[in-house]
Amino acid sequence: MNASEKAKGLEITSKIASIVNLFKEYFPDAKGDLKPWHNDPDTINLVDPDSIDIGFHFPGWSHKIQARSILIQIRFHSLDEEYRLIGMETAGFNHGGEVWRLSTIDNWQIEGKSLPYEEIKDKLKLFSRDVFQLFYD
Repeated sequence: MNASEKAKGLEITSKIASIVNLFKEYFPDAKGDLKPWHNDPDTINLVDPDSIDIGFHFPGWSHKIQARSILIQIRFHSLDEEYRLIGMETAGFNHGGEVWRLSTIDNWQIEGKSLPYEEIKDKLKLFSRDVFQLFYD
């Protein structure tokens, strides 16, 4: 679900802002997008209501990142109105669609047809660890 729609209280709004700031520490050129999904019926049916989704756009296609945009989906498990972070899906996109994906739910490997440089892979994994720490501290 769009991060802008999840920002309903001070605690979660603060965490969303922290996530954007964390990402920008690793990728200063990125511009955060708290509303990466359109609110049309087809898209709404695909969106996970228990996730926080944030897009990041770069000023052009990045050779090192192998993408122009990155979508972060922070997934939660809802149990009795308590949310527990279960993992993150991070995907890089260019004009042709998704080109790579990192899932923390499995083995933290980046897979796809155009992979980012090793230094970018490392930054993405560090960012993911920082997000976990944000929710578990």
